[in-house]
Amino acid sequence: MGRVTHARVPRARTTPTLKLNAAASTCSARYAAWIEDNLHLPEGKLAGQPVKLTPEQRDWLAQIYDTPTRMFILSMGRKNAKTAFAAMLLLLHLCGPAFARNSQLYSAAQSRDQAAVTFDLAAKMVGLSPRLRPYVTIRDTAKELLCPELGTFYKALSAEVATSFGKSPVLVVHDELGQVRGPRSLLFDALETACAAHDNPLSMVISTQAATDEDLLSLLIDDAKTGADPRNKVVLYSAPLDLEPFGDEAIRAANPHFDVFMNQDEVRKQALDAKRMPSREASYRNLVLNQRVEAQDPFVSRAVWLSNGAPPLELVGHRRQIYGGLDLSSVSDLTALVTLDLVDGKWNVVPTFWLPADGLTVRARTDRVPYDLWHQQGALRTCPGASVDYAFIAKELRTLFDEHDVKALAFDRYNWRFLKPYLEREKFSDLELSRFVEFGQGYVSMSPALRELETLLLKGSLRHGNHPVLMMCAVNATVVQDPAENRKFVKRKNTRRIDGMVALAMAVGVMHKQEPPEVQLFFV
Repeated sequence: MGRVTHARVPRARTTPTLKLNAAASTCSARYAAWIEDNLHLPEGKLAGQPVKLTPEQRDWLAQIYDTPTRMFILSMGRKNAKTAFAAMLLLLHLCGPAFARNSQLYSAAQSRDQAAVTFDLAAKMVGLSPRLRPYVTIRDTAKELLCPELGTFYKALSAEVATSFGKSPVLVVHDELGQVRGPRSLLFDALETACAAHDNPLSMVISTQAATDEDLLSLLIDDAKTGADPRNKVVLYSAPLDLEPFGDEAIRAANPHFDVFMNQDEVRKQALDAKRMPSREASYRNLVLNQRVEAQDPFVSRAVWLSNGAPPLELVGHRRQIYGGLDLSSVSDLTALVTLDLVDGKWNVVPTFWLPADGLTVRARTDRVPYDLWHQQGALRTCPGASVDYAFIAKELRTLFDEHDVKALAFDRYNWRFLKPYLEREKFSDLELSRFVEFGQGYVSMSPALRELETLLLKGSLRHGNHPVLMMCAVNATVVQDPAENRKFVKRKNTRRIDGMVALAMAVGVMHKQEPPEVQLFFV
Protein backbone atom coordinates (compact mmCIF):
# COMPACT_ATOMS: atom_id res chain seq x y z
CA MET A 1 0.00 0.00 0.00
CA GLY A 2 1.43 3.34 -1.02
CA ARG A 3 1.67 6.31 1.29
CA VAL A 4 -1.46 8.46 1.20
CA THR A 5 -1.43 12.20 1.56
CA HIS A 6 -4.44 14.26 2.46
CA ALA A 7 -4.41 15.70 -1.05
CA ARG A 8 -5.32 12.30 -2.49
CA VAL A 9 -8.36 11.88 -0.28
CA PRO A 10 -11.50 13.28 -1.94
CA ARG A 11 -12.27 16.56 -0.29
CA ALA A 12 -14.58 19.52 -0.76
CA ARG A 13 -13.38 22.13 -3.22
CA THR A 14 -12.20 25.37 -1.68
CA THR A 15 -14.65 27.98 -2.87
CA PRO A 16 -14.97 31.70 -2.11
CA THR A 17 -18.23 30.95 -0.30
CA LEU A 18 -16.49 28.57 2.07
CA LYS A 19 -13.70 31.02 2.71
CA LEU A 20 -16.07 33.87 3.53
CA ASN A 21 -18.70 31.90 5.45
CA ALA A 22 -17.83 31.86 9.14
CA ALA A 23 -19.93 28.72 9.62
CA ALA A 24 -17.58 26.89 7.25
CA SER A 25 -14.96 26.92 9.98
CA THR A 26 -17.03 24.45 11.98
CA CYS A 27 -16.53 20.74 11.59
CA SER A 28 -20.10 20.16 10.45
CA ALA A 29 -19.82 22.86 7.76
CA ARG A 30 -16.66 21.28 6.34
CA TYR A 31 -18.32 17.88 6.34
CA ALA A 32 -21.45 19.29 4.70
CA ALA A 33 -19.30 20.85 1.97
CA TRP A 34 -17.54 17.52 1.33
CA ILE A 35 -20.85 15.66 1.10
CA GLU A 36 -22.31 18.14 -1.38
CA ASP A 37 -19.07 18.25 -3.37
CA ASN A 38 -18.60 14.49 -3.73
CA LEU A 39 -21.90 12.64 -3.34
CA HIS A 40 -24.89 12.23 -5.61
CA LEU A 41 -28.43 11.16 -4.85
CA PRO A 42 -28.55 7.37 -5.23
CA GLU A 43 -32.21 6.86 -6.16
CA GLY A 44 -35.59 8.51 -6.58
CA LYS A 45 -36.75 11.10 -9.08
CA LEU A 46 -33.54 13.14 -8.56
CA ALA A 47 -31.17 10.16 -8.79
CA GLY A 48 -27.73 11.12 -10.05
CA GLN A 49 -27.95 14.76 -9.08
CA PRO A 50 -25.50 16.20 -6.55
CA VAL A 51 -26.61 16.03 -2.94
CA LYS A 52 -28.06 19.24 -1.58
CA LEU A 53 -28.42 18.91 2.16
CA THR A 54 -31.65 20.14 3.72
CA PRO A 55 -31.55 22.57 6.66
CA GLU A 56 -32.58 19.69 8.92
CA GLN A 57 -29.70 17.53 7.72
CA ARG A 58 -27.23 20.35 8.31
CA ASP A 59 -28.62 20.76 11.80
CA TRP A 60 -28.15 17.02 12.47
CA LEU A 61 -24.55 17.27 11.29
CA ALA A 62 -23.97 20.16 13.66
CA GLN A 63 -25.41 18.25 16.60
CA ILE A 64 -23.25 15.23 15.83
CA TYR A 65 -19.91 16.83 15.00
CA ASP A 66 -19.71 20.30 16.54
CA THR A 67 -19.92 19.08 20.14
CA PRO A 68 -18.81 15.76 21.66
CA THR A 69 -21.19 12.95 20.70
CA ARG A 70 -21.15 9.31 21.70
CA MET A 71 -24.62 8.31 20.43
CA PHE A 72 -26.95 10.21 18.13
CA ILE A 73 -30.54 8.97 17.85
CA LEU A 74 -32.55 10.19 14.86
CA SER A 75 -36.18 9.08 14.88
CA MET A 76 -38.88 10.10 12.42
CA GLY A 77 -41.45 8.62 10.05
CA ARG A 78 -40.46 6.44 7.15
CA LYS A 79 -39.30 7.74 3.75
CA ASN A 80 -37.53 10.83 5.10
CA ALA A 81 -34.15 9.80 3.64
CA LYS A 82 -32.70 9.03 7.05
CA THR A 83 -30.99 5.88 5.75
CA ALA A 84 -29.48 7.85 2.87
CA PHE A 85 -28.22 10.36 5.42
CA ALA A 86 -26.61 7.55 7.39
CA ALA A 87 -24.95 6.27 4.20
CA MET A 88 -23.48 9.74 3.65
CA LEU A 89 -21.95 9.66 7.12
CA LEU A 90 -20.49 6.20 6.53
CA LEU A 91 -18.74 7.49 3.41
CA LEU A 92 -17.66 10.59 5.31
CA HIS A 93 -15.79 8.27 7.69
CA LEU A 94 -14.70 5.74 5.05
CA CYS A 95 -13.02 8.05 2.55
CA GLY A 96 -13.88 11.59 3.59
CA PRO A 97 -12.43 14.10 6.04
CA ALA A 98 -13.85 12.25 9.09
CA PHE A 99 -11.76 9.13 8.36
CA ALA A 100 -9.61 7.45 11.00
CA ARG A 101 -6.84 5.39 9.46
CA ASN A 102 -7.34 1.61 9.54
CA SER A 103 -10.77 1.95 11.14
CA GLN A 104 -13.82 -0.29 10.96
CA LEU A 105 -17.33 0.96 10.23
CA TYR A 106 -20.55 -1.04 10.48
CA SER A 107 -24.24 -0.66 9.84
CA ALA A 108 -26.51 -3.06 11.71
CA ALA A 109 -30.12 -4.11 11.20
CA GLN A 110 -32.46 -6.85 12.34
CA SER A 111 -32.74 -8.56 8.94
CA ARG A 112 -30.39 -9.14 6.02
CA ASP A 113 -32.71 -7.22 3.71
CA GLN A 114 -32.78 -4.17 5.94
CA ALA A 115 -29.01 -4.36 6.51
CA ALA A 116 -28.50 -4.34 2.76
CA VAL A 117 -30.43 -1.08 2.32
CA THR A 118 -27.76 1.14 3.91
CA PHE A 119 -24.99 -0.67 2.07
CA ASP A 120 -26.79 -0.40 -1.27
CA LEU A 121 -27.25 3.35 -0.87
CA ALA A 122 -23.61 3.88 0.07
CA ALA A 123 -22.41 1.70 -2.81
CA LYS A 124 -24.59 3.57 -5.30
CA MET A 125 -23.21 6.89 -4.06
CA VAL A 126 -19.68 5.59 -4.66
CA GLY A 127 -20.64 4.38 -8.14
CA LEU A 128 -22.12 7.76 -9.02
CA SER A 129 -19.10 9.74 -7.81
CA PRO A 130 -16.14 10.04 -10.23
CA ARG A 131 -14.05 11.30 -7.29
CA LEU A 132 -14.76 8.37 -4.98
CA ARG A 133 -14.75 5.48 -7.46
CA PRO A 134 -10.92 5.30 -7.75
CA TYR A 135 -10.52 5.06 -3.98
CA VAL A 136 -13.32 2.73 -2.88
CA THR A 137 -13.64 -0.99 -3.58
CA ILE A 138 -17.20 -2.37 -3.57
CA ARG A 139 -17.75 -5.98 -2.53
CA ASP A 140 -21.41 -6.37 -3.25
CA THR A 141 -21.82 -10.02 -2.23
CA ALA A 142 -20.16 -9.48 1.15
CA LYS A 143 -21.86 -6.07 1.63
CA GLU A 144 -18.50 -4.40 2.17
CA LEU A 145 -16.79 -1.19 1.09
CA LEU A 146 -13.03 -0.66 1.41
CA CYS A 147 -10.74 2.31 0.98
CA PRO A 148 -7.39 0.46 0.72
CA GLU A 149 -5.18 3.53 0.78
CA LEU A 150 -6.63 4.63 4.12
CA GLY A 151 -7.15 1.13 5.48
CA THR A 152 -10.79 1.90 6.23
CA PHE A 153 -13.44 -0.80 6.01
CA TYR A 154 -17.24 -0.81 6.11
CA LYS A 155 -19.59 -3.79 6.36
CA ALA A 156 -23.35 -4.23 6.73
CA LEU A 157 -24.38 -6.67 9.46
CA SER A 158 -27.71 -8.18 10.48
CA ALA A 159 -29.03 -9.83 13.63
CA GLU A 160 -29.30 -13.02 11.57
CA VAL A 161 -25.50 -13.44 11.41
CA ALA A 162 -24.03 -16.06 13.72
CA THR A 163 -21.88 -13.62 15.72
CA SER A 164 -20.62 -10.07 15.65
CA PHE A 165 -18.09 -10.29 18.43
CA GLY A 166 -14.48 -9.52 17.60
CA LYS A 167 -15.34 -6.25 15.85
CA SER A 168 -13.71 -2.95 16.73
CA PRO A 169 -15.79 -0.20 15.12
CA VAL A 170 -15.18 3.52 15.28
CA LEU A 171 -18.63 4.18 13.78
CA VAL A 172 -21.78 2.08 13.99
CA VAL A 173 -25.11 2.87 12.35
CA HIS A 174 -28.01 0.99 13.94
CA ASP A 175 -30.74 0.94 11.29
CA GLU A 176 -34.41 0.51 12.35
CA LEU A 177 -33.53 -0.38 15.92
CA GLY A 178 -37.22 0.11 16.71
CA GLN A 179 -37.82 -3.38 15.33
CA VAL A 180 -36.12 -4.88 18.40
CA ARG A 181 -38.73 -6.18 20.84
CA GLY A 182 -37.73 -6.08 24.47
CA PRO A 183 -34.87 -4.27 26.20
CA ARG A 184 -31.92 -6.14 24.66
CA SER A 185 -30.36 -6.98 21.31
CA LEU A 186 -27.35 -9.26 21.07
CA LEU A 187 -26.11 -7.48 17.95
CA PHE A 188 -26.52 -4.02 19.52
CA ASP A 189 -24.72 -5.09 22.69
CA ALA A 190 -21.89 -6.74 20.75
CA LEU A 191 -21.18 -3.70 18.62
CA GLU A 192 -21.58 -1.14 21.38
CA THR A 193 -19.20 -2.94 23.74
CA ALA A 194 -16.73 -3.35 20.86
CA CYS A 195 -16.59 0.44 20.45
CA ALA A 196 -14.62 0.65 23.72
CA ALA A 197 -11.42 0.05 21.76
CA HIS A 198 -11.53 3.64 20.44
CA ASP A 199 -11.14 7.00 22.18
CA ASN A 200 -14.03 8.72 20.36
CA PRO A 201 -16.41 6.15 18.91
CA LEU A 202 -19.69 7.28 17.39
CA SER A 203 -22.97 5.36 17.27
CA MET A 204 -25.90 6.53 15.23
CA VAL A 205 -29.43 5.14 15.57
CA ILE A 206 -31.88 5.82 12.74
CA SER A 207 -35.35 4.40 13.17
CA THR A 208 -39.04 4.90 13.59
CA GLN A 209 -40.10 4.47 17.18
CA ALA A 210 -40.51 1.11 18.88
CA ALA A 211 -43.91 -0.16 19.91
CA THR A 212 -43.67 0.02 23.70
CA ASP A 213 -41.85 1.84 26.47
CA GLU A 214 -40.03 -1.38 27.38
CA ASP A 215 -38.34 -1.86 24.00
CA LEU A 216 -34.65 -1.10 23.51
CA LEU A 217 -35.03 2.01 21.36
CA SER A 218 -37.60 3.52 23.73
CA LEU A 219 -35.21 3.04 26.64
CA LEU A 220 -32.38 4.71 24.72
CA ILE A 221 -34.58 7.65 23.67
CA ASP A 222 -35.95 8.18 27.18
CA ASP A 223 -32.46 8.03 28.68
CA ALA A 224 -31.09 10.53 26.16
CA LYS A 225 -33.97 12.89 26.93
CA THR A 226 -32.91 13.07 30.57
CA GLY A 227 -29.59 14.67 29.58
CA ALA A 228 -27.76 12.47 32.08
CA ASP A 229 -25.00 12.01 29.51
CA PRO A 230 -24.84 15.08 27.24
CA ARG A 231 -22.91 13.04 24.66
CA ASN A 232 -26.03 10.97 24.03
CA LYS A 233 -28.38 13.04 21.87
CA VAL A 234 -31.80 12.47 20.39
CA VAL A 235 -33.72 14.20 17.62
CA LEU A 236 -37.30 12.93 17.69
CA TYR A 237 -39.99 13.89 15.19
CA SER A 238 -43.35 12.53 16.32
CA ALA A 239 -46.97 13.62 16.01
CA PRO A 240 -48.50 14.45 19.43
CA LEU A 241 -51.01 11.84 20.50
CA ASP A 242 -53.71 14.47 21.08
CA LEU A 243 -53.40 15.82 17.52
CA GLU A 244 -55.94 14.78 14.87
CA PRO A 245 -53.92 11.93 13.30
CA PHE A 246 -55.03 11.92 9.67
CA GLY A 247 -54.26 15.47 8.56
CA ASP A 248 -51.16 17.18 7.17
CA GLU A 249 -50.33 18.85 10.49
CA ALA A 250 -49.80 15.51 12.19
CA ILE A 251 -47.90 14.12 9.21
CA ARG A 252 -45.54 17.11 9.06
CA ALA A 253 -44.85 16.87 12.80
CA ALA A 254 -43.34 13.41 12.29
CA ASN A 255 -41.84 13.92 8.82
CA PRO A 256 -39.43 16.85 8.46
CA HIS A 257 -39.03 16.09 4.75
CA PHE A 258 -42.73 15.74 3.92
CA ASP A 259 -42.42 18.72 1.54
CA VAL A 260 -39.03 17.65 0.16
CA PHE A 261 -38.60 13.93 -0.55
CA MET A 262 -41.93 12.31 0.19
CA ASN A 263 -44.78 11.40 -2.14
CA GLN A 264 -47.45 13.48 -0.44
CA ASP A 265 -50.36 11.93 -2.32
CA GLU A 266 -49.27 8.44 -1.28
CA VAL A 267 -48.85 9.43 2.38
CA ARG A 268 -52.29 11.07 2.41
CA LYS A 269 -53.73 7.90 0.89
CA GLN A 270 -52.18 5.90 3.72
CA ALA A 271 -53.84 8.28 6.17
CA LEU A 272 -57.24 7.78 4.52
CA ASP A 273 -56.76 4.00 4.48
CA ALA A 274 -55.90 4.05 8.18
CA LYS A 275 -58.93 6.20 8.96
CA ARG A 276 -61.24 3.83 7.08
CA MET A 277 -59.69 0.49 8.07
CA PRO A 278 -58.79 -0.02 11.74
CA SER A 279 -56.26 -2.74 10.91
CA ARG A 280 -54.09 -0.04 9.29
CA GLU A 281 -54.29 2.65 11.98
CA ALA A 282 -51.71 1.34 14.42
CA SER A 283 -49.19 0.73 11.65
CA TYR A 284 -49.88 4.19 10.23
CA ARG A 285 -49.39 5.81 13.62
CA ASN A 286 -46.13 3.97 14.15
CA LEU A 287 -44.53 4.19 10.70
CA VAL A 288 -45.90 7.52 9.43
CA LEU A 289 -46.65 9.52 12.58
CA ASN A 290 -43.73 7.91 14.45
CA GLN A 291 -45.78 7.34 17.56
CA ARG A 292 -44.92 4.72 20.15
CA VAL A 293 -47.79 2.43 19.22
CA GLU A 294 -48.01 -1.34 19.03
CA ALA A 295 -48.65 -2.08 15.35
CA GLN A 296 -51.06 -4.88 16.12
CA ASP A 297 -54.77 -4.27 15.66
CA PRO A 298 -57.70 -6.43 14.61
CA PHE A 299 -57.37 -7.15 10.91
CA VAL A 300 -60.97 -6.20 10.22
CA SER A 301 -63.39 -4.05 12.18
CA ARG A 302 -66.68 -5.50 13.31
CA ALA A 303 -68.59 -3.03 11.14
CA VAL A 304 -66.71 -4.01 7.98
CA TRP A 305 -67.06 -7.71 8.78
CA LEU A 306 -70.82 -7.42 9.32
CA SER A 307 -71.22 -5.48 6.08
CA ASN A 308 -70.18 -8.71 4.31
CA GLY A 309 -72.60 -10.84 6.35
CA ALA A 310 -75.19 -11.71 3.72
CA PRO A 311 -75.78 -15.47 3.46
CA PRO A 312 -74.05 -17.30 0.60
CA LEU A 313 -76.22 -17.77 -2.48
CA GLU A 314 -76.90 -21.28 -3.70
CA LEU A 315 -77.62 -22.21 -7.31
CA VAL A 316 -79.79 -25.32 -7.40
CA GLY A 317 -78.20 -28.11 -9.39
CA HIS A 318 -75.06 -26.04 -9.92
CA ARG A 319 -71.65 -27.67 -9.57
CA ARG A 320 -69.66 -24.97 -7.78
CA GLN A 321 -66.29 -23.89 -9.11
CA ILE A 322 -64.44 -23.28 -5.88
CA TYR A 323 -61.14 -22.15 -4.45
CA GLY A 324 -60.24 -23.18 -0.95
CA GLY A 325 -57.89 -22.75 1.97
CA LEU A 326 -57.17 -25.58 4.40
CA ASP A 327 -55.59 -24.78 7.76
CA LEU A 328 -54.50 -28.15 9.12
CA SER A 329 -54.24 -28.17 12.89
CA SER A 330 -52.16 -30.24 15.21
CA VAL A 331 -53.91 -33.32 16.55
CA SER A 332 -56.24 -31.55 18.99
CA ASP A 333 -56.73 -28.02 17.67
CA LEU A 334 -59.23 -26.44 15.34
CA THR A 335 -58.97 -27.45 11.69
CA ALA A 336 -60.52 -25.07 9.16
CA LEU A 337 -61.54 -25.35 5.52
CA VAL A 338 -62.91 -22.26 3.76
CA THR A 339 -64.09 -22.28 0.16
CA LEU A 340 -64.97 -19.45 -2.24
CA ASP A 341 -67.20 -19.47 -5.30
CA LEU A 342 -68.37 -16.53 -7.37
CA VAL A 343 -72.11 -15.92 -7.74
CA ASP A 344 -73.63 -12.70 -9.12
CA GLY A 345 -70.45 -10.71 -8.67
CA LYS A 346 -69.77 -11.65 -5.03
CA TRP A 347 -67.80 -14.44 -3.44
CA ASN A 348 -69.65 -17.01 -1.35
CA VAL A 349 -67.63 -17.88 1.74
CA VAL A 350 -68.40 -21.40 2.96
CA PRO A 351 -66.43 -22.43 6.07
CA THR A 352 -66.16 -25.86 7.67
CA PHE A 353 -64.56 -26.44 11.07
CA TRP A 354 -63.57 -29.61 12.91
CA LEU A 355 -62.56 -30.33 16.51
CA PRO A 356 -62.11 -33.66 18.31
CA ALA A 357 -65.37 -34.95 19.78
CA ASP A 358 -63.80 -36.07 23.05
CA GLY A 359 -63.38 -33.26 25.56
CA LEU A 360 -65.34 -30.72 23.53
CA THR A 361 -67.12 -29.33 26.60
CA VAL A 362 -63.86 -29.03 28.53
CA ARG A 363 -62.21 -27.26 25.60
CA ALA A 364 -65.17 -24.86 25.38
CA ARG A 365 -64.70 -24.01 29.04
CA THR A 366 -60.92 -23.61 28.69
CA ASP A 367 -61.06 -21.41 25.60
CA ARG A 368 -64.20 -19.62 26.85
CA VAL A 369 -65.83 -20.30 23.50
CA PRO A 370 -69.19 -22.17 23.01
CA TYR A 371 -67.82 -24.99 20.86
CA ASP A 372 -70.42 -27.39 22.26
CA LEU A 373 -73.28 -25.04 21.37
CA TRP A 374 -71.88 -24.42 17.90
CA HIS A 375 -71.67 -28.17 17.41
CA GLN A 376 -75.32 -28.53 18.36
CA GLN A 377 -76.22 -25.75 15.92
CA GLY A 378 -74.29 -27.42 13.08
CA ALA A 379 -71.64 -24.67 12.78
CA LEU A 380 -68.86 -26.96 14.05
CA ARG A 381 -68.19 -30.57 13.13
CA THR A 382 -66.41 -33.08 15.32
CA CYS A 383 -63.97 -35.85 14.52
CA PRO A 384 -64.34 -39.14 16.43
CA GLY A 385 -61.96 -39.54 19.35
CA ALA A 386 -59.56 -37.20 21.11
CA SER A 387 -57.68 -35.93 18.07
CA VAL A 388 -58.28 -34.60 14.58
CA ASP A 389 -58.05 -37.74 12.47
CA TYR A 390 -56.52 -36.95 9.10
CA ALA A 391 -58.23 -40.02 7.64
CA PHE A 392 -61.53 -38.37 8.56
CA ILE A 393 -60.47 -35.07 6.97
CA ALA A 394 -59.38 -36.90 3.82
CA LYS A 395 -62.86 -38.46 3.50
CA GLU A 396 -64.44 -35.02 3.87
CA LEU A 397 -62.17 -33.66 1.15
CA ARG A 398 -63.04 -36.60 -1.08
CA THR A 399 -66.70 -35.60 -0.83
CA LEU A 400 -65.83 -31.98 -1.60
CA PHE A 401 -63.94 -32.93 -4.76
CA ASP A 402 -66.70 -35.31 -5.87
CA GLU A 403 -69.46 -32.72 -5.48
CA HIS A 404 -67.69 -29.62 -6.77
CA ASP A 405 -65.12 -28.45 -9.29
CA VAL A 406 -62.15 -27.61 -7.04
CA LYS A 407 -59.85 -25.33 -8.98
CA ALA A 408 -57.22 -24.95 -6.26
CA LEU A 409 -56.94 -25.72 -2.56
CA ALA A 410 -54.23 -23.89 -0.62
CA PHE A 411 -52.70 -25.63 2.37
CA ASP A 412 -50.03 -25.04 4.99
CA ARG A 413 -47.18 -27.38 4.08
CA TYR A 414 -46.32 -28.10 7.73
CA ASN A 415 -48.87 -30.91 8.25
CA TRP A 416 -49.17 -31.94 4.60
CA ARG A 417 -46.90 -34.96 5.06
CA PHE A 418 -49.46 -36.42 7.45
CA LEU A 419 -52.50 -35.75 5.28
CA LYS A 420 -51.22 -36.77 1.85
CA PRO A 421 -51.07 -40.57 2.52
CA TYR A 422 -54.73 -40.50 3.54
CA LEU A 423 -55.66 -38.60 0.38
CA GLU A 424 -53.94 -41.26 -1.67
CA ARG A 425 -55.92 -43.92 0.18
CA GLU A 426 -59.09 -42.05 -0.82
CA LYS A 427 -58.01 -42.51 -4.44
CA PHE A 428 -57.20 -38.87 -5.18
CA SER A 429 -55.80 -38.83 -8.70
CA ASP A 430 -52.55 -37.10 -9.63
CA LEU A 431 -54.61 -34.37 -11.27
CA GLU A 432 -56.65 -33.86 -8.11
CA LEU A 433 -53.53 -33.84 -5.94
CA SER A 434 -52.07 -31.18 -8.24
CA ARG A 435 -54.95 -28.91 -7.19
CA PHE A 436 -53.47 -28.79 -3.67
CA VAL A 437 -51.23 -25.71 -3.59
CA GLU A 438 -48.57 -25.07 -0.93
CA PHE A 439 -49.12 -21.76 0.79
CA GLY A 440 -46.61 -20.33 3.27
CA GLN A 441 -47.70 -18.69 6.49
CA GLY A 442 -45.00 -16.01 6.52
CA TYR A 443 -44.88 -12.47 5.17
CA VAL A 444 -44.04 -13.40 1.56
CA SER A 445 -47.17 -15.47 0.93
CA MET A 446 -49.58 -13.92 3.41
CA SER A 447 -49.06 -10.22 2.70
CA PRO A 448 -50.49 -10.26 -0.87
CA ALA A 449 -53.35 -12.49 0.31
CA LEU A 450 -54.22 -10.11 3.16
CA ARG A 451 -54.14 -7.17 0.79
CA GLU A 452 -56.64 -8.87 -1.53
CA LEU A 453 -58.84 -10.03 1.35
CA GLU A 454 -58.89 -6.53 2.77
CA THR A 455 -59.92 -5.13 -0.61
CA LEU A 456 -62.79 -7.61 -0.87
CA LEU A 457 -63.99 -6.81 2.64
CA LEU A 458 -63.89 -3.05 2.09
CA LYS A 459 -65.84 -3.39 -1.16
CA GLY A 460 -68.42 -5.68 0.45
CA SER A 461 -67.60 -8.40 -2.08
CA LEU A 462 -67.99 -11.38 0.27
CA ARG A 463 -71.01 -13.30 1.60
CA HIS A 464 -70.01 -15.18 4.75
CA GLY A 465 -73.42 -15.38 6.45
CA ASN A 466 -71.96 -14.29 9.81
CA HIS A 467 -70.84 -17.85 10.46
CA PRO A 468 -70.17 -17.85 14.25
CA VAL A 469 -66.90 -19.79 14.23
CA LEU A 470 -65.49 -17.76 11.36
CA MET A 471 -66.58 -14.57 13.11
CA MET A 472 -64.71 -15.67 16.25
CA CYS A 473 -61.59 -16.13 14.14
CA ALA A 474 -62.07 -12.70 12.52
CA VAL A 475 -62.32 -11.02 15.92
CA ASN A 476 -59.16 -12.75 17.14
CA ALA A 477 -57.04 -12.19 14.03
CA THR A 478 -54.49 -9.41 14.28
CA VAL A 479 -51.68 -8.50 11.94
CA VAL A 480 -48.00 -7.76 12.43
CA GLN A 481 -45.86 -5.94 9.93
CA ASP A 482 -42.20 -6.16 8.98
CA PRO A 483 -40.02 -3.14 8.05
CA ALA A 484 -41.03 -3.55 4.40
CA GLU A 485 -44.72 -3.25 5.38
CA ASN A 486 -45.48 -6.88 4.59
CA ARG A 487 -48.14 -8.34 6.89
CA LYS A 488 -49.17 -11.65 8.31
CA PHE A 489 -51.73 -12.91 10.81
CA VAL A 490 -51.01 -13.45 14.49
CA LYS A 491 -53.32 -14.29 17.36
CA ARG A 492 -53.40 -12.37 20.61
CA LYS A 493 -53.37 -15.40 22.92
CA ASN A 494 -52.84 -19.13 22.53
CA THR A 495 -56.52 -19.77 23.27
CA ARG A 496 -57.71 -17.29 20.63
CA ARG A 497 -58.30 -19.26 17.43
CA ILE A 498 -57.70 -17.60 14.06
CA ASP A 499 -57.62 -20.74 11.89
CA GLY A 500 -60.71 -19.75 9.89
CA MET A 501 -59.23 -16.39 8.88
CA VAL A 502 -55.96 -18.06 7.92
CA ALA A 503 -57.91 -20.48 5.71
CA LEU A 504 -59.95 -17.62 4.21
CA ALA A 505 -56.79 -15.63 3.42
CA MET A 506 -55.23 -18.68 1.77
CA ALA A 507 -58.36 -19.23 -0.32
CA VAL A 508 -58.35 -15.60 -1.45
CA GLY A 509 -54.62 -15.77 -2.16
CA VAL A 510 -54.79 -18.89 -4.33
CA MET A 511 -57.95 -17.66 -6.04
CA HIS A 512 -56.37 -14.33 -6.94
CA LYS A 513 -53.35 -16.05 -8.47
CA GLN A 514 -55.42 -18.34 -10.68
CA GLU A 515 -58.45 -16.27 -11.67
CA PRO A 516 -58.49 -15.07 -15.32
CA PRO A 517 -58.31 -11.30 -16.02
CA GLU A 518 -62.06 -10.80 -16.39
CA VAL A 519 -62.68 -12.06 -12.86
CA GLN A 520 -59.80 -10.03 -11.47
CA LEU A 521 -61.82 -6.92 -12.26
CA PHE A 522 -63.58 -7.54 -8.94
CA PHE A 523 -60.31 -6.80 -7.10
CA VAL A 524 -59.44 -3.49 -8.73
